Amino acid sequence: MRRADLPRAARFQIEWKIMTATNTVMVNKTFLPYKTDAGTGPRARIGVIVLATDHTIEEEWRAMLHLDGVSFYVARMWNDAQVTPDTLRAMGDDIGGATRLILPNDQRLEAVAFACTSGAMVLGEEAVAAKVHAMRPGVPVTSPMMAGLAGIRALGARRIALLTPYIDSINQMMRTYIEAQGFEVSVIGSFNTPDDLIATSITAETVLEVATDLGRHSSVDATFISCTSLRAASIIERLEAATGKPALSSNHALAWHALRLAGYMDPITGWGRLFRLPWDEAATMPRKVS
Repeated sequence: MRRADLPRAARFQIEWKIMTATNTVMVNKTFLPYKTDAGTGPRARIGVIVLATDHTIEEEWRAMLHLDGVSFYVARMWNDAQVTPDTLRAMGDDIGGATRLILPNDQRLEAVAFACTSGAMVLGEEAVAAKVHAMRPGVPVTSPMMAGLAGIRALGARRIALLTPYIDSINQMMRTYIEAQGFEVSVIGSFNTPDDLIATSITAETVLEVATDLGRHSSVDATFISCTSLRAASIIERLEAATGKPALSSNHALAWHALRLAGYMDPITGWGRLFRLPWDEAATMPRKVS
């Protein structure tokens, strides 16, 4: 009988005897027994497509998604640090390649998050989803803009204070985009920088101070802090306490929406009203605007 034809346990014993018979001190235990389970992320596996210049989202997601049974997997894609409509459009061709890098040959991926708020707006949510689906057919796809608007709907808000780091042309595009979904952008504040590396260096305390001023306006129901580079997730609860109104940020809303799309429905404390809401998919869907 050939060694390869022996049962695993017998093969292990033969390897052991051969090694000990040589009177050497080296041990080579082969075909060791093992057990398997569902692996990482048994409750939810989420893929995240992150821009090359982003310093913020992974740090914020590690804090928010520090949950038993939840894992996220990041692939980076090239982008220009200068954020303009043209540079945002140029990112589109790289989305598929980044998607392909997330757990290749592993069918278990419950959601994919494209982590660029302004990019998803300029490219279009359907176009982003199509590029992801070319590599991962059928997987739920979200973006910060989609997630933010779903969250605002779930919170029952309609009039929004919008805080961004963007140049004015992108701010106006974003206002038009949001209002086309049935909301009113009644207050806008911006740091007006095209440089993503500056956006990521703006302190969380600065974001809190400015967002509090915007969110306290009487015409506002909720505050949305746009841009995955802005450090804002950690100040959401303080912002809500200061304004008495719900608040969301790009990374914050994206994490919430990705979790829910992936099937993780537990309420989560410490991250504002949105994370404590029971999931109601119908409440997050776009409403027809007449």
